Amino acid sequence: MGGVRELAVPFVVPGPCGVAIRDRLKHLTPHDEGVLRAVGEHQGALALRDLKARCADGLEHGADTWALRKRELTGVSSSRIAGAITKATHDQWALARRCQAVHIQSLAAGIKMLRHRLSLPIGEKGTKRAAGGYRSKSEWFRKSRRLAALEDRHTAAVADWQAGRVRVVRGGKRLLNTRHHLTQAELTEAQWRQRWEAERWFIAADGESGKRFGNETIRVTPDGEVSIKLPAPLAHLANARHGRYTLSARIAFAHRGGEWADRITAHRAVAYRIHLDVERGRWYLTASWQRPAVKTVPLETARARGMVGVDTNADHFAAYRLDRHGNPVGDPHRFPYDLTGTTAHRDAQIRHALTRLINWAKSVGVAAIGIEDLDFTTEKTREKHGRRKRFRQLISGIPTGRLKARLVSMATEHGLSIVAVDPAYTSQWGAQHWQKPLTTPHRTMSRHDAAGIAIGRRALGHPVRRRTAPPPHDRSDRAGHRTVQAGPGDRGREGTRPPTTDRLPGGPSPSGKRTREPSASNTVRDAPSTQQWVQDSLMRTG
Repeated sequence: MGGVRELAVPFVVPGPCGVAIRDRLKHLTPHDEGVLRAVGEHQGALALRDLKARCADGLEHGADTWALRKRELTGVSSSRIAGAITKATHDQWALARRCQAVHIQSLAAGIKMLRHRLSLPIGEKGTKRAAGGYRSKSEWFRKSRRLAALEDRHTAAVADWQAGRVRVVRGGKRLLNTRHHLTQAELTEAQWRQRWEAERWFIAADGESGKRFGNETIRVTPDGEVSIKLPAPLAHLANARHGRYTLSARIAFAHRGGEWADRITAHRAVAYRIHLDVERGRWYLTASWQRPAVKTVPLETARARGMVGVDTNADHFAAYRLDRHGNPVGDPHRFPYDLTGTTAHRDAQIRHALTRLINWAKSVGVAAIGIEDLDFTTEKTREKHGRRKRFRQLISGIPTGRLKARLVSMATEHGLSIVAVDPAYTSQWGAQHWQKPLTTPHRTMSRHDAAGIAIGRRALGHPVRRRTAPPPHDRSDRAGHRTVQAGPGDRGREGTRPPTTDRLPGGPSPSGKRTREPSASNTVRDAPSTQQWVQDSLMRTG
């Protein structure tokens, strides 16, 4: 056990801090769509100009430059629109800055791995913890060239970071690069242009507590009426008082509509965003707001009614229910999903699988779900698993970030807590201690099902290893798996108990006589002992 790394302590994952709901703007007239397009183009141009100015400021940005940019935007829009644009610009710049830092760390990790493998002799095999040398001189040469390229990229990225330069594209770099691959994307230039322009529009407004219905720029009444405060150059398009334009569409949020109605009735802040789905030709309105920070459930409370341990895989969730003592209950459950196809299809598959998992967890009466705190950032590099392309694709295909965010959000709505555990050795130890004992003619146990048990036991605070009875033959465990389950506080639970005697260990017996005959000779190694080995059986708990 000397090579086993220290495991992180399980913890209850905090709940979501925000809510976003969406509904379609139906039955818009051509004039309504024309006004929305005009507003989006005008404010999108302002947002583009503001982003350019923010990137030019770099690290020299301060409150004075922010105020100056906002004053310039106020004259061609309004004070609230200018505030929303500058805030969105700052968020976008900060996101690009964080991504730049992650990119630098990724390059540094790749350089470190390449240097390590290039320093090893050609053909040296690797281990589970460290990669080995390269297989041939030609591969060694190609990787040395790649090392030089990564070092150049790293130097340039660090220089940009120190100078405060970021590279941001309004509309997205992926859509921008699609312009050069229209045939593969099955798009015409006109279709791409429509998507590009729609992505660069800006029709959004931050909420304000205390204002009517929580937003002055984009106002939605409880009966679903949507009106927009037009910027100053477009005030002539207004069809209502105070330079507002009221849409003919009506909004009725089916999901969390009651919570949204309570907020706007109390005049609490709600942010809105209007966007066009060019592919479908539909307009949507998204409402979002923040939730107050809520203290998470104590870990002991989450463990009180047992746990459902979930092992995340590339094509399914493997779940097993455990009672509060860590004993498996019932049969394993698997919730499959398909992560091929479009992003929308993959996202829907994840939602459906999580819905089935949460409904089953509620039906069995547990209060929490145990899941691994997965992070494959260091395992997806081509420098570490260069030839194992399918393995890298398998790891990259598991949406760990989106999965955790959706699971926490959906479980919170159903009153379930999420307990995150260290993912180390769960598959290995689960298969070692649980797969074979639980396999029966009527139950098929996979390695993933056993890993679900290991995850659940770790979330409950129990060791993964099963509790055992004394060995029947001698002090070396040659009889196979042990079977008895003991409580966490039982004395000697990790090993055999000492024999029951009426003397202290190492002391003389009460009668003063020896309890075993001396061995005949030091050279006689197989002399039988006359002592009877006495062992108390462990009691079964749970």
